[in-house]
Amino acid sequence: MIQCFFKVIPANIFSQNILTIFLLWVCNNSWAQTPSVIFTDITEEAGIDFRYTFGDTTYGNILESSGSGVSVFDYDGDGDLDLYMMNGTFLEGISDPEGVMFKDTPNRLYQNNDDGTFTDVTQKAGVGDVHWSMAAGVLDYDNDGDVDIYLLNYGPNVFYINNNDGTFTDVTDSLGLRGPKSLNGFTKWSVGVAFWDYNLDGAIDMMVGNFLAFDPNYVSSTMPDMMPHPAEYHGQASMLYQQNKNGSFTDVTKAMGLYYPESKCMGLTVFDYDDDGDLDLFQGNDHQMNFLFRNDGHNNFQEVAQISGVAVNDQGLPTGSMHGSIGDIDGDGLIDLLVTDLRHGSLYRNLGFGLFEDITEQSGLARLFTGKGVWAAALFDFDNDGDLDIFSANGVAEELIAQYPLLAENDGYGHFTNIGPEHGTYFREKRSGRGAAIWDYDNDGDLDIIISHIDLRASATLLRNDIKNNNHWLGLTLIGKNGPASALGAKVTIYVGEKRLVKMNQYATSYLSSNDPRMHFGLGGHHQVDRLEIYWPDQHTDVFYDIKADRYLTAIQNKGLR
Repeated sequence: MIQCFFKVIPANIFSQNILTIFLLWVCNNSWAQTPSVIFTDITEEAGIDFRYTFGDTTYGNILESSGSGVSVFDYDGDGDLDLYMMNGTFLEGISDPEGVMFKDTPNRLYQNNDDGTFTDVTQKAGVGDVHWSMAAGVLDYDNDGDVDIYLLNYGPNVFYINNNDGTFTDVTDSLGLRGPKSLNGFTKWSVGVAFWDYNLDGAIDMMVGNFLAFDPNYVSSTMPDMMPHPAEYHGQASMLYQQNKNGSFTDVTKAMGLYYPESKCMGLTVFDYDDDGDLDLFQGNDHQMNFLFRNDGHNNFQEVAQISGVAVNDQGLPTGSMHGSIGDIDGDGLIDLLVTDLRHGSLYRNLGFGLFEDITEQSGLARLFTGKGVWAAALFDFDNDGDLDIFSANGVAEELIAQYPLLAENDGYGHFTNIGPEHGTYFREKRSGRGAAIWDYDNDGDLDIIISHIDLRASATLLRNDIKNNNHWLGLTLIGKNGPASALGAKVTIYVGEKRLVKMNQYATSYLSSNDPRMHFGLGGHHQVDRLEIYWPDQHTDVFYDIKADRYLTAIQNKGLR
């Protein structure tokens, strides 16, 4: 809590009164509490011994440079979040021969012991996939009360259904979700998935993002000694899978007008960008124009990125877009879009009426991102003061060059300042980060960070948020009328005093990674929420009043809070 000591020596009584009022407002304003923030690296004591491998001991192709993601979810239903980390592996014909020692390197599932430590349960759970894994989408796809895993790979994808006994079963083929063996002539390379009920039939659907047609034998004609640029490869079409009545899925990409065979997807984000009550889809493309597919409310999609202002950056150039992170960065009630890349990224401010403005320069992010390869990035309120700050994992793509990660604080109006170095040793050390997830692993109400790296150490890092600033918070789990999956894309508005906080319910909000499935709201000095509105994807609205802060709640559509 801020303490104020000041002496007023005014030129006149009027100025004395004005200055006194202002300083008292600063001291007493519940949104103006300067935090004492410490992010502590507790990876070792937590028992997270994950080491990333890219299949050999050298670093020489675009698959190796991409890294893998992190997903957090409650796999065993005990009320705390567990950790699933994807890994690379030795691949014949791609990895150097001496890398055979890394053959069949599995992904790792860590169970949260609810005491600050984790236990590796990969083998017991049966989720140690040994393909080259990029990301894992996690959700209760069949509404049976437990969380399933859709694993996105270079090669065949894998769908694990949760048996509700601590184990999983591979049901990929019966669901039709393995994906084609090849796209555009080369091995299918899936990098992520977005879940939502696009046709409002009560069953969850999914868009699988596919990257590029990677030819491991290709040598750049312009830079033969360097890793070929992504622009030198062909793309691969992303694919929309519609869930059938029997639980299986059918590819409806072409039927929905979403088939772009040369696109190079790096991330997918579902949100209602134009505030018209239906869910749209943003696709970040690597060194191509991004896509924004507008839903007309009748199962028809139109690509509108250029006319909406999110196809290119403020210089009119396509970027190496990693992912679209969403949130209201300036408190105007509209959902903005942060798209990171390997130059300076783009922060698109939502102007309303389906239009965006690139404010990267004005926000201070151009200066903070320039020269950095920004991979995973998240908009999150690390200090619970009611505005969204930014974390980014950084590193150069073409070479194994480490860079400083970034923690940027929002001043409440959408302008950001780097505060990382003074708030944790992790931010004073260069790493080569890739995937990262934001979560409250210890359920204490502040948000922690887990990062995957591909540098020489190749270790994961768990950063515990040890903030002590007396700010309040509220956590919210949404369950729609057909289960948690049918709540994806819901819009939540919280009124606290004179402030309005708006968020979209979306899990996958970082490069290759899935964040805490619970929605998190920082409330500053306020002890309660005055009003809570939930606008569900089926356009029904629930409203609640006078909600006590500092706890996790579950909102069930049409049934209330618990």
